[in-house]
Amino acid sequence: MTDPLDRFFRLLAAVPVPVDAEFLYGDDELGRLRERNLRRYFAAVGSAGAPRVMLLAEAPGWRGMSVTGVPFVSARQVLAGAYSTHGALELPEHPAAPWEASSAVVASTIATWRGPLPLTWPIYPHHPFVAGNSRTNRTPRPAEVRAGTPVALELARAFGIETIVAVGRKAQGALAAEGIEAPAVRHPAQGGARQFAEQVAALNAAE
Repeated sequence: MTDPLDRFFRLLAAVPVPVDAEFLYGDDELGRLRERNLRRYFAAVGSAGAPRVMLLAEAPGWRGMSVTGVPFVSARQVLAGAYSTHGALELPEHPAAPWEASSAVVASTIATWRGPLPLTWPIYPHHPFVAGNSRTNRTPRPAEVRAGTPVALELARAFGIETIVAVGRKAQGALAAEGIEAPAVRHPAQGGARQFAEQVAALNAAE
């Protein structure tokens, strides 16, 4: 039987990886751990009821998704048992960081979500960092965002997503370039936590 996510993973692996970015799901120990976690996350969200909403963010951060392979999930959320209905998520022996502020905000916001849990994903799927220091984050370039957009749209198609919500302007601009009008919410980073939570709650109430 064909896995409905096969094409998603093929497109993900085909996104070019510059020297100042990291492909998170490579054929090494950490890459395989992240992919196992990502598949468990997808299974857990799907089993909670077909998700209708995707929260589409910017890029993986070195304290969160780069550790676990799951969007907006840091080591702290793994230890708290996040998305463990299809097998506990795993952590590397020595995680690069114990927590991520954005992950904490998203976790607390989604905990109050009414209805099927939203799916989360970044518009640029690799971890972009300042050249020479992988324990940093940088803004993805326009070409990187364009390269990652088909991956996000394929994931939305595979899950039958009805509404894509842009978390930040990068995602909103990428969707607009594809002719998709998407509601936008404030990214939780850099002082946006309260506004993000309020806007997501308002979207959920309007569903």
